[in-house]
Amino acid sequence: MVASAAHPRAVEDYLVSLALVGTWPIYFIGGLYVLGPVLGVALTAIVLVRKYVRSPATPRLEPPAIPIGVWFWIAGMGLMQIALLGGHWSYELSTGQTIKSTIGWAKGWALFAMFTLAGACLEIRFETVIRAASITALISLALTPVLYLAPMAGLPEILFISPLKAIGGPGPEFFAVQLYSMDPADGLPRWRYFTPWSPAAAMIGNLYLILAIEDRRMAWRVIGIASALAIILLSKSRLGLVTAVLVWPTAFGVSQLRRSVLWLAAAVPVFFAGLLSPVILAQLGAAYEGFRGMRANSTRVREALGRIAVDRWWNEAPVWGHGVVERGPHYVEYMPIGSHHTWYGLLFVKGLVGVAALVIPLVWSLLEFALLALSSRIGRAAFAITILLVLFTVGENLEILTYLFWPGLVIMGIAMREAAEKRSSILEQARAA
Repeated sequence: MVASAAHPRAVEDYLVSLALVGTWPIYFIGGLYVLGPVLGVALTAIVLVRKYVRSPATPRLEPPAIPIGVWFWIAGMGLMQIALLGGHWSYELSTGQTIKSTIGWAKGWALFAMFTLAGACLEIRFETVIRAASITALISLALTPVLYLAPMAGLPEILFISPLKAIGGPGPEFFAVQLYSMDPADGLPRWRYFTPWSPAAAMIGNLYLILAIEDRRMAWRVIGIASALAIILLSKSRLGLVTAVLVWPTAFGVSQLRRSVLWLAAAVPVFFAGLLSPVILAQLGAAYEGFRGMRANSTRVREALGRIAVDRWWNEAPVWGHGVVERGPHYVEYMPIGSHHTWYGLLFVKGLVGVAALVIPLVWSLLEFALLALSSRIGRAAFAITILLVLFTVGENLEILTYLFWPGLVIMGIAMREAAEKRSSILEQARAA
């Protein structure tokens, strides 16, 4: 019998389960931004202790070799830090600013390497993450009516800002316990759940949707899907809606490519799509314009921030970037240059080096998980999660949300371990033959 999330087999399995199930209680004390980095460091420490610390009194549990996919993320996130130091050196920024930026890197980009390493090298079960996420989804679904009725009842947007803000972070919204927020564009409420802003809620909702679909228990699957869809819809994020429609069907389609019946079934619609391509393209163009017009002011600000970031990157700091974020002009409502977009943010802050540091591990992960998805449920989930990351690079700065997205990174690490085991098995069979 498979153990439940409440009865994990190893200490790391228990830690992951406890942290994920405790999402809402920890949010209510404003501690989620602290939990992510602390958990990442703790899991990484377990890997290192088991790898290098020997004790004659107790047997040592040797972790498996680090898969090549994890090495790509370790190298890429290390390159992020090198890019940061290069930008600080180029602009002669102070030592204090460099230390502050390094701490920010440790709480953001470095967690990509830490959590994938933990998933690959520790005894964290796929089912543990799935079930713990379902429990959190149940709590989210139960709280949805309260959150939805809060603005109608005249309750305040922000209940309080946690004293944990004294630890330091990107802003007070990361430590705020908030029922809803008012959209300045239309004056209507949007909901954030346990995230710092509504589009981030859409991203996490899509992650929970992927995890819910993979739950083997029908009841938990229905609860998880309903909860995830509620989060995505109430966030009112355009990218969140598109992602919900695209990600899992794409991952499922790729996972079925070995089946010849799929190719036969696709032949007829592809043939007619080719005949009707002018009409389809025209409709897609109209849909895109309508999509942009849904939140015209937001689109204007995002596009302007992108143009400023690219122009200043190209003319001022093409290789290493500027090293730090800068406040934008009044035209973009003083938002940081490169915000709302991972690639523009990387170009502005870390230059071409920073972009390469993310592109390479992302591309490797997409290819590795696409192949693994052909024969593995874990591979399919990891492939969907990686597509989700790629899509949200154009709407969010990924590193600032790693403290929430970490369950997806753990699953990516588990999938990397499985991919490495399959490669080893194939090599052994080839040698035996």
